[in-house]
Amino acid sequence: MGGTDDNLTAILYKQGDLRLENRPIPEPKDDEVLLRMSAVGICGSDVHYLTKGRIGDFIVTSPMIIGHEAAGIVAKCGKNVKNLKIGDRVAVEPGVPCRRCDHCKTGQYNLCPDVVFCATPPVHGNLSRYYTHDADYCFKLPDHVSLEEGALLEPLSVGVQACRRAGVTLGSTVLICGAGPIGLVSLLVAKSMGAGKIVIADLAANRLAVAKELGADEVLTVEMSSDAAELAKQVKAKLGGEMPNVTIECSGAESMIKLAILATRSGGCVVLVGLGPAEVTIPVVNAAVREVDIRGVFRYANCYPAALALVASGKVNVKRLITHNFKLEETLEAFETARTGKGGAIKVMIHC
Repeated sequence: MGGTDDNLTAILYKQGDLRLENRPIPEPKDDEVLLRMSAVGICGSDVHYLTKGRIGDFIVTSPMIIGHEAAGIVAKCGKNVKNLKIGDRVAVEPGVPCRRCDHCKTGQYNLCPDVVFCATPPVHGNLSRYYTHDADYCFKLPDHVSLEEGALLEPLSVGVQACRRAGVTLGSTVLICGAGPIGLVSLLVAKSMGAGKIVIADLAANRLAVAKELGADEVLTVEMSSDAAELAKQVKAKLGGEMPNVTIECSGAESMIKLAILATRSGGCVVLVGLGPAEVTIPVVNAAVREVDIRGVFRYANCYPAALALVASGKVNVKRLITHNFKLEETLEAFETARTGKGGAIKVMIHC
């Protein structure tokens, strides 16, 4: 093997069984482009499929190509493609909806029941040398935006969706629970949308240090044994006696969801971005009598253009999130780094 004509591909056979294999180079359909993949980030969900073999009802039952945070270069265009040409550098929005159902027609295409989403069983992802994708969901990158930044538009779009659903606006006071990649992109987006004060909570000191660097006004170190009501008081103290009017919960941990509800001011909004256990115990009466809205966030819809504009304008610097870089041939090592978080790993990037 070697050269650029091989199509080395990372395939998850089952829980704990990830292999690199050569696959035939696919042909783009009429509305698709063939991409020579460049940068693919590892997401928590990719690691979860590797270690657990499933996320909720999505179960790996047959070999699946992994990877969905991606950017590449157009190598070939299907005959109907008008928006792109060979050589264009593009970010890949990994979910292609049906465009026909009510959800799609009302603009909530992330809720389309027939969405084809990269690396969500049984759909293949794009951690390979060559990959075909719907041209309509490929976003051309300006010359000054790198392919790595293009790959990071995927998690950044989750931050855009979360902040939009939460109603972050000029002067908002924001609590972010969890300083992993999604907590950190939510921080970047909230700042760019004009949030006045942002406090971010996490277990890991190294992640909180990065959050400070990216512009968090206050950080709160949480212990596994921390009491949610006590933490809520600490949040209020950190904000000078104010309570946040928006909380973005990115951890999925029951204790943090409790904190999110208890810490948010009456009439405020909590968005649930992190996915943890299927069922948790939360202080729902507290939320009800204080009119704290609890909203779900699932992926994103119509967020890629905004995410790209934030990066292209320089308002948001996502490059600081990349802590580790690997070649495609080193995929197994890359996943091990992402799984263990060794060396303070935040975003692990694979170069195809």
